[in-house]
Parts: sequence; structure tokens; C-alpha cells
Amino acid sequence: MRTCRRAVTVLAFALPMMTWGAVPVVDSNNNAGSYGSSAGSSYPPSGYGTSGAYAGSGASAPVSAQGELFMQLQQMQEEIARLRGLVEVQQNDIQQLKQQGLERYQDLDSRIGALSASSAAAPANNSSTGGDINAASTPSAPAGQAQAGSEPADPAKEKLYYDAAFDLIKAKDFDKASQAFAAFLRKYPNSQYAGNAQYWLGEVNLAKGDLQGAGQAFAKVSQAYPKHNKVPDSLYKLADVERRLGHTDRVKGILQQVVSQYPGTSAAQLAQRDLQRL
Repeated sequence: MRTCRRAVTVLAFALPMMTWGAVPVVDSNNNAGSYGSSAGSSYPPSGYGTSGAYAGSGASAPVSAQGELFMQLQQMQEEIARLRGLVEVQQNDIQQLKQQGLERYQDLDSRIGALSASSAAAPANNSSTGGDINAASTPSAPAGQAQAGSEPADPAKEKLYYDAAFDLIKAKDFDKASQAFAAFLRKYPNSQYAGNAQYWLGEVNLAKGDLQGAGQAFAKVSQAYPKHNKVPDSLYKLADVERRLGHTDRVKGILQQVVSQYPGTSAAQLAQRDLQRL
């Protein structure tokens, strides 16, 4: 009987202890509840507001920052478009320069071919056949007399020098051809070949792209050899050089001079055509 009473007493004390062990224990440091021996986390998770929206560091940027990024993107697109436009302009300029260079080479080749054909058809010293050399129209000093810095007249030697310089044109070595013709003119300024050498000096300088040198050489043909048969061609080429240099105010006057002073020449026909295009 006593044993039964003791058992009841023990159960009476044990039941409240068991019930208290099931109550959740709250940690005051992190405000997180734990049941039994398992550890839990607070709810709602940190970084969320009371409305459930996430407010951490990965939140969307403010509207002002988005606007700034949009403006920067617009500026980059405009800059790219501008650069593309510049590239297109430069490519067009390069193509035009290539075309102009090709036209100069083709023109020079045609002139060389025509000269070679006329030279083969008639002796070089016969000016009446229409060949490139026109001794009768080229001023020259009396035999044995030469200007200061020049050698005495020696037609055979002059022709060797002139032909050597002209062969450099045929070989497309325009740098050396320019030097050779300039040296020839210094040595034989009164030669029967001087007017032609002066003209071809302008041609090779033009083929090289030396517009200033070409213009000076072409202008000197009419100045130093005003009666030479290359004067109409040299003036027409001078107009072309002035056009390339952007001196449009001079071009019309030179072309009109060619048409009025040298009618019937091929240079006058070309000049008349160019005047109609202006």
C-alpha cells in the first residue's frame, strides 16, 4: 500500500516536469526559437521587410541610376555611329585617290605608247613628222655657246641623256626619272630636247603625286619654251594640277587660254570639254 502511494507521488511530480520540457525555449540574444535539441532560424528571414519584399544588397537600382545608364548607352551609340560615318568617308577618299592614281598611270602609259609608236615610225631628228621632239620650235643657243652652268651643245650626247631619262619612265621608276630629267635640264637647258624634258618632268612628278612639283614643271614649259609644241598639253595638265590643288579660280582661266590660243589641238578639245563641265 505504501509502495503504491510512493509511485503515485513520483508520477505527480514527474508529469509537470515532462510538460515543461516540451515548451519552446527562446534565446534572447538572437530572438530565435528552438524546439527540443534542433536549432532553427528567425522568421521572416533577415533582409525581408514586413511586406515580404526583399531589401538586401541585390535590390534594383534607383530610377535615377537607370536613367544615367540609359543616357550613357545613348551616347555610346551616337559615338559609334559618328565613327562609322568617319570610316566611310575615309574609305571613299582612299578609293578616290586610288582611282586618280590609276587614271594618271593610264594617261602616262598612253602617252608613252603614242610616243614610242611615233618614234618608231620616223627618225628622232625629223620634227616635221609630228614626233615628240620639235627642234625647230625649241629655243637654243648658237653652236658652241651655252648658258652658265650648262655644257656646250652636243646633240648626240644630249640624246643619250634624254633617252636614258625617258627609259626610266617606261620602267615606271618615276623617282629616278624625275631626278634624271631635272639633271638633264640643268646640264642642257638649251637643248633641242629641253622642252620635252621639261614637260615629262611635270608628268613624272604628277605620277609620283607631287602636285607642287608637277605644277611648276608644267608652267615652266610655256615660260621657257613658249613656241614648243608641248605648250598646249602642258597648260592643260597645269589646269588639272590646279584643280587637284583646289585652286578652282585658276582652272577656268587656263582652260580658256588653251582654247583661244591653241585651237584645233587635242589639248584645246579637252579644255573645251572641261569648260562645259564647270
